Amino acid sequence: MFEGKEYVYEVYKTGSFSKAAEKLYITQPSLSAMVKKVEKKLGAPIFDRSTSPPGLTQCGERYIRCVERLMDMENEFGNYLNDLEGLRAGHLAIGGSNLFTSYILPPILQRFMKDYPGVEVNLVESNTKQLERQLLSGSLDLVIDNYLFSESIYERRKFSAEHLLLAVPRPMLAGKEEALAGAMLDAAGVREGRHLPETWPAVDLGWFEEEPFLLLKPGNDTRERSETLLAEAGIRHPRILLDLDQQMTAYHLACYGMGIAFVTDTLIRNVPSDSRIVFFCPKGSVNQRNIYFYYKRSRYMTRAMETFLNQYGTGR
Repeated sequence: MFEGKEYVYEVYKTGSFSKAAEKLYITQPSLSAMVKKVEKKLGAPIFDRSTSPPGLTQCGERYIRCVERLMDMENEFGNYLNDLEGLRAGHLAIGGSNLFTSYILPPILQRFMKDYPGVEVNLVESNTKQLERQLLSGSLDLVIDNYLFSESIYERRKFSAEHLLLAVPRPMLAGKEEALAGAMLDAAGVREGRHLPETWPAVDLGWFEEEPFLLLKPGNDTRERSETLLAEAGIRHPRILLDLDQQMTAYHLACYGMGIAFVTDTLIRNVPSDSRIVFFCPKGSVNQRNIYFYYKRSRYMTRAMETFLNQYGTGR
């Protein structure tokens, strides 16, 4: 019905078929034919050709008003697209566990939102299973996690590498402290990077076989790696005091002397030091992993997602 509206509107604007044809770079007969085609579709004339310049019929008045509203909407949408292109508008929904939403994402999002104040950012905190469900359903654009999501469903961008550490309450070193002194670290040592495998001795977990452990619940990557490290040390049935949802909770309980926890250097770099606890690099094959930003393969990559990943994702 509004196909060819630009021809009709140019005649209305110039008040002349000949002037409109000149501006549109077509012949006057071609323009007249195009306008008549529109009028035929409407079933009523738009222009009163008995006057000079041609005036609008009642139907023509209504048609032009509708065309102007359509043009306004087209202009509005065009401006919106331009805003999206320049990230003056948009939306980004990103999720992570308590550790990432509390310590890793805040400074990143603060910089991103300062650079792109027109982008609406939504931050969601949950566990890995819930985050993956939301990423799959499309309610989240990105998830930051150290769990390995299915490569057939999700693309990923590396954020950083991290290492697992053993957080041991000082009272649980009784009788072992002298033997393990050369491998012991405090939080300052972790922040300085002295714990990295190529520079620091790893400790056999057999030293702690009789101690209680604070592990994350099954289905979590830290839990799976913890069980692998324990099994490689010959500890098939560790004393598991509690199964927990968050690494942060395990760390705090370890600080209170309740048990030994597997934590990451990512956490220790971001929490206050606590003299009640010391750290060791656990000996084993799975004490290093990567943190990734994940997004669904089949999902359209918005400009906000692309810009965020380009700024904060270091690679594949």
